[in-house]
Amino acid sequence: MKNLKDIRPLEDFDWSSLGKNAVNYSQDEQSKMSDAYDKSFNVLNDSEVIEGVVVAKNNREVVVNIGFKSDGIIPIAEFRYNPDLKVGDKVEVYVENQEDSNGQLILSHKTARFLKSWERALTSFEKGEIINGYVKSRTKGGLIIDVYGIEAFLPGSQIDVKPIRDYDVYVDKIMEFKIVKVNHEFKNIVVSHKALIEDEIEAQKVEIMAGLEKGQVLEGVVKNITSYGAFVDLGGIDGLVHITDISWGRINHPEEIISLDEKLKVVILDFDESKKRIALGLKQLTPHPWESLDANLQPGDKVKGKVVVVTDYGAFIEIIPGVEGLIHVTEMSWSQHLRTAHDFLKVGDEVEAAILTLDREERKMSLGIKQLMPDPWINIAEKYPVGSKHEAVVRNFTTFGIFVELDEGIDGLIHISDLSWSKKIKHPAEFTKVGEKMQVVVLEVNPDTHKLSLGHKQLEDNPWDVFESIFTVGSVHKGTVVSMQEKGGAIIALPYGVEGLCPKSQLQKEDKSKAKIEDQLDFVVREFSKDNKKIILSHTRTWKQEEPTAERNITGAAAMKKNNDAVERTTLGDLDAFASLKEEMMKAEENVTEKKPAKRVKKEVEPKVEEAEPKVEETEAKVEAAEPEVEVIESVAEPVEAVVEEPAKEEPTQQPEEPTEQSDIKE
Repeated sequence: MKNLKDIRPLEDFDWSSLGKNAVNYSQDEQSKMSDAYDKSFNVLNDSEVIEGVVVAKNNREVVVNIGFKSDGIIPIAEFRYNPDLKVGDKVEVYVENQEDSNGQLILSHKTARFLKSWERALTSFEKGEIINGYVKSRTKGGLIIDVYGIEAFLPGSQIDVKPIRDYDVYVDKIMEFKIVKVNHEFKNIVVSHKALIEDEIEAQKVEIMAGLEKGQVLEGVVKNITSYGAFVDLGGIDGLVHITDISWGRINHPEEIISLDEKLKVVILDFDESKKRIALGLKQLTPHPWESLDANLQPGDKVKGKVVVVTDYGAFIEIIPGVEGLIHVTEMSWSQHLRTAHDFLKVGDEVEAAILTLDREERKMSLGIKQLMPDPWINIAEKYPVGSKHEAVVRNFTTFGIFVELDEGIDGLIHISDLSWSKKIKHPAEFTKVGEKMQVVVLEVNPDTHKLSLGHKQLEDNPWDVFESIFTVGSVHKGTVVSMQEKGGAIIALPYGVEGLCPKSQLQKEDKSKAKIEDQLDFVVREFSKDNKKIILSHTRTWKQEEPTAERNITGAAAMKKNNDAVERTTLGDLDAFASLKEEMMKAEENVTEKKPAKRVKKEVEPKVEEAEPKVEETEAKVEAAEPEVEVIESVAEPVEAVVEEPAKEEPTQQPEEPTEQSDIKE
């Protein structure tokens, strides 16, 4: 391309000669000349790297001739790595576009240089060659390396075989590397300097491992410290000093004893040649502290120490560095209440304790704190006699009761059944809370086992003695349905704070509907047990007179009918009904005895007959006394009804071995 100043001015051009020397070419000649002209230019393809010549240069751009019909212009910033660039130099360029919208050829030297460097990097990676690179800067987790003009990443873990704490010392240095990873999609390269020295180190490790022996003392340098130990460089191979092998005493972190780059003498405890692992020890170079423990110490002596570890089951006390004793949680207090050692001690506490056991061979020592205090259970029976009342503090719950503390070291158990006379308690948490005070009665004292049996309900008289006379069988009471049981039936709240159970079959109302929670209804007492604290109720019987399911003998049915008649007449004041009722019952008993053999009686009926017999005798006595009270007749009617209803059950498959007189009466 010629400079503009070399072009002649238009006024110097001989216009008179224009057209006088024109030559007329044939069609073939013009075609040949056109082909020759086209061949004088290079054939270009987009995205191609070719070589060009610098034909011009200024402060902003560089003009490059690649033998095309036009020259390309490249920003001079792409040549900043080469400040000595001059006209006539050959450079590689990348054809981005043969002709843009302005007809300009678009070239890039930077892209051409990158693609050429990328190909060289791939070749080095495939061949495993060692390359030189320039450390440009530090970045997060490693360094940026210039390799063939491409920025590559050097991870911190790949700088050296030992951990590097300061990356800045490598910046602006030229180092040898090995390409270890290539990402073709993102054109990324990862290099490693550590890989170059690993082979050499591996050979050193084999040589060092061959000369190792257990018990050998070596000198090394601390190269890394972790929470579980310290790594020591033994001259080409690392060994680990575990935290438990640093000191005879307990330490929380290796940094309490050793520091980085410190020179140490260590002893080889063990090593594995196949895994190249070496276990080292530091404390083993000093005598064991148990050997310097006072030889006059015996069980029963007092010692002082510092709490170094606390667990749920106890605390470890350091008597001297490396000598520890265990105080089990049961030896911290005379109390039998379940607690943890955290309730008594914490790390760092200075304590005094008594030696319980001492084994110098096994290097074990057990200590106790409570032995320094008098045993509160020595005169326990005198201080807490059976029947005495005291105030206690609730300390803990279990499913079967409450543990309370009467005094320091004096705990007792209130069984769940001794909390209330009338209320059914599923869990002690329903009754009280931890930390509350409650009154108790001593039920039983056992000094040998350090156990106190306490009660709370015993502070009051047994209300079931009174309930026995109130909730008599057959009596009717107002009750409220408070809950339904999963297996059928309902819990009924009765007067005086007592609860009863109504079976599901006895919850039917007169309108054929079932009773539900919060219903207030009348209930008949079907069964009362003071020993079991149980009351069985029925609402259905308040409106429905149940009929016997089967009549095994007409005499029993006749007696029942007479009994009902007697109740009606007695209500009107007919005193002869008592004598008539007694006579009918005696005849019924005689007929039953003659008609049925005792061996045909079901065993299940015997308990009910035994229950009914004293009531019959009581009725006879009242009939003879001729007391005209409706309540007496009702109490007589109920057991007679039960006796008549019971034979409706199925015949037994087996006969009882021995007949009974009561069974004969029942039949």
